[in-house]
Amino acid sequence: MKRRDDTHARPAGASPAGTAGVVHDRGWAAEVRAAAGCAGVLLGLLLCVDRAAGSLTWWRGALWAALALLLLCVLFPVRVSAGVGWLAVRRLLVTRRVRTDLLITVRPLDGVAQRLILRDSLGNRVEIDPEILVRNPNLWYLLDQGARVSEAAGTLLCGTTALHRLARRLDQETAQAVFRVSGME
Repeated sequence: MKRRDDTHARPAGASPAGTAGVVHDRGWAAEVRAAAGCAGVLLGLLLCVDRAAGSLTWWRGALWAALALLLLCVLFPVRVSAGVGWLAVRRLLVTRRVRTDLLITVRPLDGVAQRLILRDSLGNRVEIDPEILVRNPNLWYLLDQGARVSEAAGTLLCGTTALHRLARRLDQETAQAVFRVSGME
């Protein structure tokens, strides 16, 4: 018969499913604050100008608030998280997840905003800014670890060159940061 105060030994390192080794983008909170700040400044300026002009009414204030909210939605950053074998990108309403150990393509998109498109063999697709990986070495490590598994298994058919180029870039930036910190620039 079990009692409430009975304890069960847990194996060392065990944790609830889905919580072990999850890494998040470290700069996300600052980007959210910046987006909220921009929206707040816009709202404040619009309300001040409208008040100074003497034309501020409740419906115009609501219109300016809606405009500021729209700006917040546009500027709201994606939240990137990763664990062993997966990478997730969360937008305001949608979370997309890709299995990094089952990748079939990694495709870079160059243009005004550089993007890295990851597709897995399950049909999932994630679009990520490579700068997030540069700023967060732990995210890069988990992505690279899964991509190596895909490459070794032969499922990664396209994109190894893009991953190797990104790895070289990360190695260069890491080395430069080490030199800067040690004063050997």
